[in-house]
Amino acid sequence: MTLNPSPAASSPSPEGRGGQGVRTPYRWTICALLFVVTTINYMDRQVLSILAPTLQLELHWSESQYAAVVYSFTLVYAVGFLFAGWWLDYVGVRRGLATAVVVWSLAAIGHALARTTAAFAVARASLGLGESANFPGAIKSVGEWFPKEERALATGIFNAGTNTGAILTPLLVPLIALNWGWRWAFVVTGSLGFLWLLLWLALYRNPEATFGAPAASAAPRVPWLQLLRVRQTWAIVAGKFLADPVWWFYLYWLPKFLDKTYGIKLAQVALPLITVYVIADVGSIGGGWLSSALLKRNWSVNRARKTAMLLMALAIVPTALAPRAGSMWTAVCIIALAAAAHQGWSANVYTLASDMFPPSAVASVSGIGGFAGAMGGVLFQWLTGRILDATGGNYASIFAVCGFAYVIAWTIIHLLAPKLEPARLSSRA
Repeated sequence: MTLNPSPAASSPSPEGRGGQGVRTPYRWTICALLFVVTTINYMDRQVLSILAPTLQLELHWSESQYAAVVYSFTLVYAVGFLFAGWWLDYVGVRRGLATAVVVWSLAAIGHALARTTAAFAVARASLGLGESANFPGAIKSVGEWFPKEERALATGIFNAGTNTGAILTPLLVPLIALNWGWRWAFVVTGSLGFLWLLLWLALYRNPEATFGAPAASAAPRVPWLQLLRVRQTWAIVAGKFLADPVWWFYLYWLPKFLDKTYGIKLAQVALPLITVYVIADVGSIGGGWLSSALLKRNWSVNRARKTAMLLMALAIVPTALAPRAGSMWTAVCIIALAAAAHQGWSANVYTLASDMFPPSAVASVSGIGGFAGAMGGVLFQWLTGRILDATGGNYASIFAVCGFAYVIAWTIIHLLAPKLEPARLSSRA
């Protein structure tokens, strides 16, 4: 059986329900829930980076040991993406995300029990396993509930939770750590997921339960081997593998960069980090809004998405100059622009899965892309630790890679998917 999704076929919930899905405000309630859980997701993962200078002094970590703790999360997160995408396509978003939040919240709290580098690595790995379901689940939910012209905007809104989490964490964590100790910072932030879980179970319903439509999971299964045989999958892989490691670098190494280069300690780190991530929030929503606005002006999906992504890629190039900035605030502004453009880029790359694949394959494709992005992150973090140890903390070559990765990624995406046409898939391997 061949699956050749038309635009309507790849977004069955709004169009397939006679417009009910388009008119109901309920889909924006779903978007709000996805925004909140993504905020919590990033708070739980960013606590470590805020506390990194403190933990390195207390536990005597080298740069390479810190990198090992960081990529223990990323490695399991990467593998978890593959499982999470398949699992979410099978069990549905409601059950899948609920289970994932329980796993990662327990793992986040578990950091407070760690006493050694190995124990931190285990806690980080467990966190990565649970958190790997967040983005495939959110992307699948948006693909089921939103029409094509609203998906990038909805994705940009829930993806803004990454920046909101990164804003709240440097506000809360130093306050908690300086007053009650760093272990309580992990306990408090890790407990937030259980509060969200109560809202999720009370409010979220799968589309088929609300409208009586067949579940996407009931559609013919698309084996991974089939997904790996089409160029559209590899276009998404390229967009994630080259760009995601840069975001991981900002998330885990930016506080250390500011500490090393400008002497910004735990008590002063909040303001520059908040500045970066507030501006990044604007980029996330703005990047999603841009391609959605272009679609509403009757631009093709291909032209709208790629125009938005190219503008984001070009805005990131100046980040190569960040280590040579004359002042801390100049560097922060350059990095903030790059972070905003990255989030605008991500809002559109996430949407490519539902643009080019049927609903029964969206989470799986998103999982494959997430795996590629996280594995790129593992490699980049490993190299970052070794470069910094070898150069005495010189970040110039690392920021140069960050500056040009997106232009290269955009070029590869355009070569592999020149028209963003729907993938032709078979339900049998």
